[in-house]
Amino acid sequence: MSGLDPSGGAGIQADIQAITALGAHPLPVLTCLTVQDTCNVHGATPVEAELIRAQLECLEGDTPIHAVKTGALGNAGVVAVLLEFLTRHPELPLIVDPVIKAAGGGDLADQALIESMTQQLFSHADVITPNGVEVALLGHSDQETQAVARLLDAGCPSVLVTGGHGEGPDIINTLYRQQRHPQQWAVKRVGGEYHGTGCTLAAAIAAGRAAGLPLEAAIESAQRFVSAAIDRALAVGSGQPVPDRSTAPSPASS
Repeated sequence: MSGLDPSGGAGIQADIQAITALGAHPLPVLTCLTVQDTCNVHGATPVEAELIRAQLECLEGDTPIHAVKTGALGNAGVVAVLLEFLTRHPELPLIVDPVIKAAGGGDLADQALIESMTQQLFSHADVITPNGVEVALLGHSDQETQAVARLLDAGCPSVLVTGGHGEGPDIINTLYRQQRHPQQWAVKRVGGEYHGTGCTLAAAIAAGRAAGLPLEAAIESAQRFVSAAIDRALAVGSGQPVPDRSTAPSPASS
């Protein structure tokens, strides 16, 4: 479940490409339509919540579903529909990429949507995958550990804070869970920022969980996939390069 990016770099296209490359079959449900290029989001319109409800009911009556991944959700009404679906399927791993702002600064969530995610949706998630900017906004603190603590205290089982927006030779991704020591992964940083890496990571984690991988293994597999996709990044437009999600890395390259 995610938004449409006309540039093909992020959103539902990133989800479809990543999930397919990793050997799973995506069931794409559009949550919002955007006016977007590789530089920024210039506008967004939510899909009617009732249409999303009908899509989910149609799919669950026809095909097995093994995981759910969300990106830009459009508005709080879409969250309410998703919660109804999750109530019927509490066993499904839910990977939430809490998209609030585009890399260029454009807004993709209003306050009502942010509150519905933090107060209702996050407690159902297997993991949420905010970047540094998003975790500060969601946890109401510029101190990462304090922001994460607030999210965990509010019922979120685990938070994977991604480090792609930081600096230094490595991207440090940190998994926080209640009453467990944080777990970190270091991924070599390739200069600059890329359009759709957060979407790609969350979708790849969902593909791993759908295949039965434990959360940590799914995260590790997803990070290898994103790293390889960045190495092959495409210059699609005048803004950020787009990860090439066409193929999964071979075991030998991991």
